[in-house]
Amino acid sequence: MPASISAFFPAYNDAGTIASMVVAADRTLRELTDDYEVIVVNDASPDHTAEILADLQTRYPSLRVVTHSKNRDYGGALRSGFGQATKELVCYTDGDGQYDPREFKLLVDRLRDDVDIVQGYKIQRHDPFHRIVIGTLYHWIVRTMFNLHVRDVDCDFRLIRRNVFDTIELTQNSGVICVELMTKIEQGGFRIAEVPVHHYHRAHGKSQFFNVRRVGRVGVGLLKLWARLILLPAFAGRPLTRRVGKV
Repeated sequence: MPASISAFFPAYNDAGTIASMVVAADRTLRELTDDYEVIVVNDASPDHTAEILADLQTRYPSLRVVTHSKNRDYGGALRSGFGQATKELVCYTDGDGQYDPREFKLLVDRLRDDVDIVQGYKIQRHDPFHRIVIGTLYHWIVRTMFNLHVRDVDCDFRLIRRNVFDTIELTQNSGVICVELMTKIEQGGFRIAEVPVHHYHRAHGKSQFFNVRRVGRVGVGLLKLWARLILLPAFAGRPLTRRVGKV
């Protein structure tokens, strides 16, 4: 039986999907370990996500809800989730239903003593064509800028040993946090395993990322993060990203 597990979902306007995500996660983790928790970070959703979560808490004692009074953006929600997790292993995915929490089992099955993070990669991306094009371009840019070696930086389906966060600190509030996370993991010499996972069409709501204003902010955020994690260490004579062995 694996170690204890925290599973969490950042949620913003995910009233149409969050109940099924919580139920699937609870059932899956129950099969994997006796010591688990499910956490939802409600990032000040203006829809009825809060009411659904309150009802779920009466049925699922493993569920904890973290509520933001003001929206902290995707990175802020992830930082809350990682900060609230209490178990030895932390897995997460988004609350919008584009990934299947039942596949948390795939992450746990791939974990070994010499693995610190199990990273998913999409078998096939199911999004509108323009999002696939932008996502492919984004992935190529960040892999090149940050010298990353994972197949799918943008796949928010991960299992991480909680003690990794004794070494790395996350600072970003936007979606750039995923690049920050994977860059610091590779720079820290942590061992990464990768597994294919399914990706589904969005059934409810709409993406918070794909609008002109937000894409512009992400571009600026990437440049600032690159300067801090790659450019400044190079000028200071410190080693850049270490290639992490795949297992």
